[in-house]
Amino acid sequence: MKKSIAIISVLSFAAAITGFYACKHEPYKQPVEVYGGFPDDVGKIITTRCATSGCHNANSYTAAGNLRMDSWDQLFYGGNHGAAVVPYTAKYSPLMFYINNDTLNDKNLPGDSRMPPVDAGSALTNAEYQTIKNWINNGAPDRNGKIPFEDNAATRQKIYITQQGCDQVAVIDAERKVVMRYISVGEADGIESPHVIRVSPDNQHAYVCFTGGLYMQKINTNTDKVDARVKLATIGSSAFSWNILYVTPDSKTVLACNYLPAGSVVQYDAATLTFDKFYDRMKMPHGVTSTANFDTLFISSQWGNTIYKMPSSLTDFTLIKQISLDGNAPVQNNSKIPGYPDPHEIMITPDGSKIVATCQSSNEVKILDARTNQVLKTFTTGDGVGVYPQEIAMSRKYPYAYISCSDTNNSKQYAGSVFIFNYQTLQVAGVINENTNAEFNTPHGLAVDDKNDVLYVVSANTGTTGPPPHHISACGGRNGYYNIFRTTPPFAPINQRRYEMLSGSYSADVRFK
Repeated sequence: MKKSIAIISVLSFAAAITGFYACKHEPYKQPVEVYGGFPDDVGKIITTRCATSGCHNANSYTAAGNLRMDSWDQLFYGGNHGAAVVPYTAKYSPLMFYINNDTLNDKNLPGDSRMPPVDAGSALTNAEYQTIKNWINNGAPDRNGKIPFEDNAATRQKIYITQQGCDQVAVIDAERKVVMRYISVGEADGIESPHVIRVSPDNQHAYVCFTGGLYMQKINTNTDKVDARVKLATIGSSAFSWNILYVTPDSKTVLACNYLPAGSVVQYDAATLTFDKFYDRMKMPHGVTSTANFDTLFISSQWGNTIYKMPSSLTDFTLIKQISLDGNAPVQNNSKIPGYPDPHEIMITPDGSKIVATCQSSNEVKILDARTNQVLKTFTTGDGVGVYPQEIAMSRKYPYAYISCSDTNNSKQYAGSVFIFNYQTLQVAGVINENTNAEFNTPHGLAVDDKNDVLYVVSANTGTTGPPPHHISACGGRNGYYNIFRTTPPFAPINQRRYEMLSGSYSADVRFK
């Protein structure tokens, strides 16, 4: 289905090659008879050329980017920069960029950055490269045919992250924390930019829409395959800019925002993907949330000071209630105008009592009473809110809300923050930023894994000031990445890894919230 993709230059990444290459490789001395659980043809290459003394074996891997390759099982824990091999996707498996030294192959790395290192002898042959490539594309099975992460499909905890620059969705295994699959998404032969992903509350499906595409796609979370799609309906014209999705608490309905000056929200039956209705008469609709029984709907107008509130049964949209966030008359603009809070995302608290809104232009987070519409609390930069607050994630196990602040005005290598508050007491709980050793750059997507008590923070790593990618992206741009933190004070990182993905890493959601 997809896709012709530009290949970027590797020269700017030479200084960043540390993980696979950070080892002192000692000469190979004797054959390895047992291939660590790999198929024989693959194991003969990996265990004798990569998992040798001084490099990626059990005794040396901690000095080699923490990537262990002497065991099939250990390989799929990844290293300091995340997954080395992604089953079924050699194209996006970092290992392939390092073992390639042949112009006949998909890439050709400079000689001083290939693996095995130059001081360890000859590079892998084209035949050896193709053996590894074919093995990965066939699922990277062990010698008995077992595919990594294939067991426990109905109960496996996962995190889904959109890759806007590649039209892919990364699937993270919650136990090992690494990318376990990439799902190719989109319907056309160009980059459609998967913008947001939402997992249904029943955990059976994930939905994705595209700012540059016409369709919404439905992913089966047991198989991690797209199993249904629908061309989203427009009203008044064929113009579209599909932004945010919302799946109702009963998992029966899914809504999509057409983010335009004459915008609308379109509603579909989640099971059949049949059209239900339009909600129109809105400007630049973006964030969506609802009450638990879906009787009341809240929608943010991206530019201005307004949140729309309406019964989900409403048919006369001239009766939509407009809630002002700043005490002035409700205003909705077509673009950014100075002096307005500009609500980006909204979310209802688990008990249904409050609405949380991020205000990206005023650098505020506002809490509203969901019944009376009154602003109960405004968190500001003085409370720890960072520059450009964006996405919201909430724990259901602990009373914390997490806000990503992209810090787009900061030119530091590591920039951005996560603001955290207690949504029951409305007290500040903490801030994660460079002062707490957080390695963010343009953080955006958030996902709370309450089963494992961790928070995923996705950095888009756009621009040129962020950390140079450790490995090369096969689809252009700079690789994004995620960091993982504890969900409770002091919200410490679980490790010092920066898990790289593909370019345009953006929206995140978790299965089994």
